[in-house]
Amino acid sequence: MKKGILMIAAVGAMLFTSCKDNNSNASEKVKAENVETAAERDAQATVYPEISFEEEEHDFGNIPKGEAVEHTFKFTNTGKAPLVITNASSSCGCTVPTYPKNESIQPGETRDMVVKFDGSGKGQVTKTVTLNANTEAGKERIRIKAFVESDENAS
Repeated sequence: MKKGILMIAAVGAMLFTSCKDNNSNASEKVKAENVETAAERDAQATVYPEISFEEEEHDFGNIPKGEAVEHTFKFTNTGKAPLVITNASSSCGCTVPTYPKNESIQPGETRDMVVKFDGSGKGQVTKTVTLNANTEAGKERIRIKAFVESDENAS
């Protein structure tokens, strides 16, 4: 038992002292020109697409309860890399987005996203559609709102 403990202590001491010499001059091995080259490379690698909507919110105004309405949001890739929208989801099932899924949208190109709302709810409603895309933020949001009239107000 004593020999085992002594052996473990000896191996631990050798590992501890062997690492000490290698780390002491590691910073001296880094060349300044390599750091600058890496910084330039990283700066070029962080080019993202940007999505710009003509409008980020649409107001349907007053609509009768249960009436389906839709609006087309136009957007453009104003970035310097291809834009890809991987998902678009709404804050509830009454709002359904239709979008160019997994399509490569080149810089300068414009596309449409149709958002349908089934007129559910009562009073002032606001719904959010969240887009998952390869933009720097990763998520973009647009909104629709409407005043859904109750059955009594519809007549």
